Amino acid sequence: VQLQASGGGLAQTGDSLRLSCAPSERTFRSNAVGWFRQTPGKAREFVAAVRWVSGVTYYADSVKGRFAISTDDAKNTVYLQMNNLKPEDTAVYYCASSNGVSASTARLSGPYDSWGQGTQVTVSS
Repeated sequence: VQLQASGGGLAQTGDSLRLSCAPSERTFRSNAVGWFRQTPGKAREFVAAVRWVSGVTYYADSVKGRFAISTDDAKNTVYLQMNNLKPEDTAVYYCASSNGVSASTARLSGPYDSWGQGTQVTVSS
């Protein structure tokens, strides 16, 4: 099962974008979904994650207060609402699913085993 990320695009500083993440198989449901981002030459960076059943969320310090991750059970979709975008948010954003994360592992890429192809977000100043 692959996850399909969408919703990226061009934005200006201060704008908002909403990314969506849905599985290629509609009935697939994982324990947790995370968003990561990557720029050329840099390691993939954790952005946010959510645990489906409990609704517990995790955020990177760099996006806390600006980004919000949420789930839509009916659509089996995870969203990343990105507000007050900054040029440093420019990256390819990936979503990924995991069968199990905890507070100590949610921010690591290791527990996530199904990744999407990513969607480009470009923020201009």
